[in-house]
This record gives sequence, C-alpha cells and structure tokens, in this order.
Amino acid sequence: MDSLNLTERFQAHFNAKPEIYTRAPGRVNLIGEHTDYNDGFVLPMAIDREVHIALRPRSDSKVRIYSLDLEVESAFELHSLSRGSDWIEYPKGIAFQLLKEGFDLKGFDAVMTGNVPRGAGLSSSAAVELAVARAFAAVSGFEWNAARMAKTAQKAENDWVGVNCGIMDQMASAACKKDFALFLDCRSLEVEHAPLPQGVAVAVMDTSTRRGLVDSAYNERRSQCEEAAQQFEISALRDISLDEFNGRKVELSEIVMKRARHVVSENERVLEAVHVMKSGNINRLGELFNASHDSLRDDFEVTNDALNVIVDCAREQSVCYGARMTGAGFGGCAVALVEEEKAEAFSQAVSEAYRQRSGLEAGIYVCKASEGASIL
Repeated sequence: MDSLNLTERFQAHFNAKPEIYTRAPGRVNLIGEHTDYNDGFVLPMAIDREVHIALRPRSDSKVRIYSLDLEVESAFELHSLSRGSDWIEYPKGIAFQLLKEGFDLKGFDAVMTGNVPRGAGLSSSAAVELAVARAFAAVSGFEWNAARMAKTAQKAENDWVGVNCGIMDQMASAACKKDFALFLDCRSLEVEHAPLPQGVAVAVMDTSTRRGLVDSAYNERRSQCEEAAQQFEISALRDISLDEFNGRKVELSEIVMKRARHVVSENERVLEAVHVMKSGNINRLGELFNASHDSLRDDFEVTNDALNVIVDCAREQSVCYGARMTGAGFGGCAVALVEEEKAEAFSQAVSEAYRQRSGLEAGIYVCKASEGASIL
C-alpha cells in the first residue's frame, strides 16, 4: 500500500494526520538451511514484501494500532503490559523487551498493513516486529541500531510470544541492504553484504502446503546434530570441515551421519555462495542451490512431495539457474534463481506444471532484494 492510501486510512480512523511512516521487509533464505542452530552460516535476503506503519506520537503511554488487513484495532498501556494470544502480542513483545532494556518509550496511534504472505515462511512476524521497533525509535527519540534491534526483536519473540526462533529472520529484516543478500555468521553475528548477480531475479514459490510435524521433527534433527557434535568433541557442527567429517563419519550411526553431513556440507555451500556472488558466477550459484535441496531431501529429510515437485518444475525451465526448498521444510516455500527478463514466463510455466502434477495452486512471488527496516 502506498503512503497516500495509508494516510487516508489513518485520517479516517483517527481523525488526524500521521506524522511518521515506517516499514520493514519479510525475507527469504537463499541458502544455509538448518545451519543456524549449529552455529553455522546463512544467506537470507530481504524481499520487497513489507509491513508498513503510519503513526502519530501520543502525549501519554498508550499504544493503539489498527490493522488494516484484519480490520481490527488493538491497544495496550506501556506500563501495565499483560500477555494475550493475538496479533498484537508481537508489537507488545517489542514494547516489553525495549522497556526491559531500559529504553524510555512514548505511546503512539498507528495504522498497519502488510503484503508479506502469512504462514509461508517469509517472516511476516519479523517484519511486524522491526516495523514496530522502528516506530518506537522514531517517537521515543532513541538511535536506531539494526543489529541491536534485531536481537531485541528475537528476544521479544522468544520470551514474550513464546516462539523459539533464531536470529536470522530479525537480522535480515533489520540489516539487509537493497540489491544485496546478508551473509550472517550465526555464532559471532558478524554480517557481510553479498551482491546479487546482475540480471537475476529471485522467485519464491509457495507450494500451498503448510508445515505439519515440524516441531517434533525439528527437535529430533536438532538433537541428532548435537549428538554428532558430541561424538566429534566439538561445540557445534560448524567446527568440522567436510574433509575431516568424511574421515570420521564412520563413528556415527547412519541416520546421525546423514543429518550431520547435510549441515557440514551446507555450511561449505554458503561460504562458496558468497564467493561466487562476488565474482558474479550465476551458474555456480545455481548449482549450489540444487545441491542444497538434494541434501535437504536425501540427508536431512525435511522436504515433502510438494516441495520436491515444485523444485523439479522450476529446474526444468531453461531460464532457471537452480532451485531449492527454503525454510524449515515439510511444506511452505521453495526459491529459484531465474533470468530477470523471463521471470514472468517462468512463473506461469512453473504454476501450470505444478498444478498438473500436484493438483495444487502455487503462489509465485518474483522478488527484489530490498532494504532493511527504515523510516519513509
């Protein structure tokens, strides 16, 4: 939604003009799946699907937010926060965490809208969190620090909302740069901006299947990775190279070996991906995408039929350099690198092929790499 339309909706709802506009993007992870909780490397990209907020400071400590998408207003008092179970818990969690960290917050009235698809693994929740954090910074007059606010948002989601997420989503929404992906070391939280090759579009392909069994499977994969690290007497799987791993993999049971092999090889793929992005080698980047998906399918076993089908449909297109599932798995989205000029034709061809083979409708979003949370 453009700011003019948002302004009109704000005026209609609050009978006043907004004074500040903030936005924060969703994200897609290009490569580096299930490496984050192994202290490894990830390469997310902020997408041009965003949450927008128009707001006006208040003279008291009340926060009122009208959600255009849900057509409902919710409010809370900064100095008497209590938990509920609604969408407003994300903004409330940000307020709680900022107050806990010693920030002096002011209230505001706001209208919020977004076009990040919910439940597709594109981090609509992180986009809400960072847009709200940016709003609090603007009305309360404290300096914006992207990395610090990403950590604040992660803590809010962990401790207030009760979702045990890693740092990647919030860091991508807070700190990405336009036309770049974000290379993130999940141990040190150091970041580097990796340029997207010229002439390439990123297509996010939503299978229209949603993740089932993900919590129990996630916990099982996590403990298998920890078991491998313990056997190798290292603190996390990022501390062993693929060559070392291959020399010692006989020490592990077959299933634990496969899980660990994915993580160790995926970390190496991320590091190589950053290197080939800098040199503009699109073909090699596509090969790394393909190898990542095959590893997630065969060694980590977190794909499902729909993800495998949509990835196959994408790879069959001559304009596709590579494709892989993205996110936790068992449903959700895949991501493909395609020739920018032919991205629309690619989307139509994949949609049609996927419909014929799966009987499902795919949502395909051709995305550009966008800027992290900002004031408009």
